[in-house]
Amino acid sequence: MCDAIYIHIPFCEKKCGYCDFLSFSCEEKNKGDRGEYVEKLIEEIRLYPRLKYDTVYFGGGTPSLLDIDEIEKILKELSIKENAEITLEVNPQTVDKKKLESLKKIGINRLSIGIQSFNDEKLKVLGRIHSREVALNTYNDAREVGFENISIDLIFATPDQTVEELREDLDIVQRLSPEHISIYSLIWEEKTKFMDLMERGKLKPLDDDLEAKMYELIIDRLKKIGYTHYEISNFAKKKYQGRHNSKYWENSEYIGVGLGASGYYEGIRYKNKVEFLDYYKQIDSFKKPIMEVEVVSDKDRTENYYILGLRLLEKGIEVEDNIYREKIKDLHKKGYLKIEDKRYKLTSKGLMFANDVFVEIME
Repeated sequence: MCDAIYIHIPFCEKKCGYCDFLSFSCEEKNKGDRGEYVEKLIEEIRLYPRLKYDTVYFGGGTPSLLDIDEIEKILKELSIKENAEITLEVNPQTVDKKKLESLKKIGINRLSIGIQSFNDEKLKVLGRIHSREVALNTYNDAREVGFENISIDLIFATPDQTVEELREDLDIVQRLSPEHISIYSLIWEEKTKFMDLMERGKLKPLDDDLEAKMYELIIDRLKKIGYTHYEISNFAKKKYQGRHNSKYWENSEYIGVGLGASGYYEGIRYKNKVEFLDYYKQIDSFKKPIMEVEVVSDKDRTENYYILGLRLLEKGIEVEDNIYREKIKDLHKKGYLKIEDKRYKLTSKGLMFANDVFVEIME
């Protein structure tokens, strides 16, 4: 059963140097009009059956750049279950207290605030448009208007970051006490400004051993202050695990709409067109704006179950008698996996080398 929808909003105030998501700064010309885009997005939603959604996720880009009436118009197009999780990604500097209040009134019940760092120097390096003060104000305003489910995004292992600077970020996290934390190590993606600067010797990745030490510190500290480490990069208080993203890791189907959005529906994984004109042209012809499709075979489904399932650290996977059984057993012997309640889960060692574990399963 498909009961999740991802809605991609590709507009940003400014493109961050490390970002390789499909997004465009508002300064770029010929990158689409927001109002027109919302209309086409709604038309795309209508090309799918009217499903009853348990989770709705506005991602980007910067969804909080949309006007309240634009977000409300999209929500009104959806059939949403009672007690559904409705998440909107928010960048500090793009909302004020009044807008946050309006977001809550139209039905947004979970915010994902892209803070990335509480260090002003690091924010400048990352190319973020907000400051530490603005990030704290956004969080506090969200609390004051009544949001009871807030996730914050942080990035660690940024250029020249020290363990002490990371500790300071974690101190602030402890004071704020959000329900959910997504914390990722900086990934140097191809065709980004960061990669270009690295190749020209202007920026340097952090040492792997230091990055591993930071990750261990994050895990230890967040567990001590009451968070469950439920997924490789995600921590939550009890009953606040991200329902939408958990559906991805559980290999569940979901609709993806918007420019460049990916989806998994009726046994097919797909990706939408990445150019506005191509996207609009397909929708004007009453066709789904799909660019790539992949029919998911039984082998793919099983492989995805193992790889995605192992990301869920508490749940893990059950192993059936198939071609992957010996691979899983071998990873267990090597100390990358453990068995709890007849389910295989990543060990601390497996967590540190998770990508290697996944590659071994796929080979």
